[in-house]
Amino acid sequence: MKWHGSIVDMHDRKQAQHEVQRAHDHLTEAQRLSQTGSFSLDLDRNEHYWSDEFYRICEFEAGSPVTINRLRDLVHPEDAPSCETAIGRAMAGTEPDFDFRIVTGRGAVKHLRAFAHRIADRPVFVGAVQDVTAGKMAQEALNKAGVELAHVSRVTSLSALTASVAHEVNQPLSGIMTNAGTCLRMLDSTPPDISGARETARRTIRDANRASDVITRLRALFSKRPFALEPLNLNEVTREVIALSSNDLQANRTVLRSELADELPVVTGDRIQLQQVVLNLLRNASDAMVDVDDRPRQVLLRTVPDDGGGVRVTVRDCGVGVPLASMDSVFHPFYTTKSGGMGIGLFVSRSIVEQHRGRLWVERNDDGRGVTFSFVIPFAAATAGTPAPTIRSPSAFGDN
Repeated sequence: MKWHGSIVDMHDRKQAQHEVQRAHDHLTEAQRLSQTGSFSLDLDRNEHYWSDEFYRICEFEAGSPVTINRLRDLVHPEDAPSCETAIGRAMAGTEPDFDFRIVTGRGAVKHLRAFAHRIADRPVFVGAVQDVTAGKMAQEALNKAGVELAHVSRVTSLSALTASVAHEVNQPLSGIMTNAGTCLRMLDSTPPDISGARETARRTIRDANRASDVITRLRALFSKRPFALEPLNLNEVTREVIALSSNDLQANRTVLRSELADELPVVTGDRIQLQQVVLNLLRNASDAMVDVDDRPRQVLLRTVPDDGGGVRVTVRDCGVGVPLASMDSVFHPFYTTKSGGMGIGLFVSRSIVEQHRGRLWVERNDDGRGVTFSFVIPFAAATAGTPAPTIRSPSAFGDN
């Protein structure tokens, strides 16, 4: 029986050793996968333990002596002061969590993250070091890609703007050249066609004014003229816009219906800039119905007090609408559905509204025909008692 009992004792011991080795192997594998090395230090007794992964991270020969001085020599010179500070915090009983770099024996630079914890009254520490080089490199590559993407975006935007400006200016310039040649031929004919030459001269002036308008609007786009803020009744603003745009609407066979609320509260804003917003929305609505022939081309312009504390202006058309996937894109610069549009009208309009502390958005109509653009400007009472903000003019552009 005694002999049998001794066999059982040996079996239990070997089983326990097997479990310990298994747990060690699992821990080693986990550290390898996470690239995290562990350590323990007893500075008074000069006792220490460094895991296999710690040796691998530091590129030390397995089992070779590791001293504090050897570790200090490994730290990147630029990060040495912060490491010393972290060690001081650990000695004082805090739990430092810090990043630093090391330079291995082969000259490789690695980014590490360290954690340490003091576990006794005397300087006894346990901690871990994780190799985060891959993550750092990926982040740096991502940052570099972001910078390059921003550069490409700026170049693309500038190219788009240049192409749009060239298109806008070339059209009236071509008209000027054509009219000038026609005018000369009419004057050189026998007898001279004075009446025809006079008409072509008028057309030349018209086209020259169109080119001038493009340049004027471009200058306004990049100007820093402060808004002229004043108390406004948006009914008056919309009526003035209706009067200005009536000829264009009639030319497009657009029927405008206005529903302006009575006793509309006063808002604070720049009259000219808000007129530009309303005018741009009206023109867009009219242009959206150019290809509509199976129903009346109707636009509804409405003003109402907004439940959120402001005045809402809506422009509803029954045109071709906007694809659901493009609902937010219409406010992006250079996005346009028009063959000759510059694609900045809605972008600038939203900028103007937001600088008036308001918001501009678009919704598809319930009947599936066309869209409704709406913007809200806060009541003047919302800014009463505070200085009016200095709002810089982003543009006087229309024609999205």
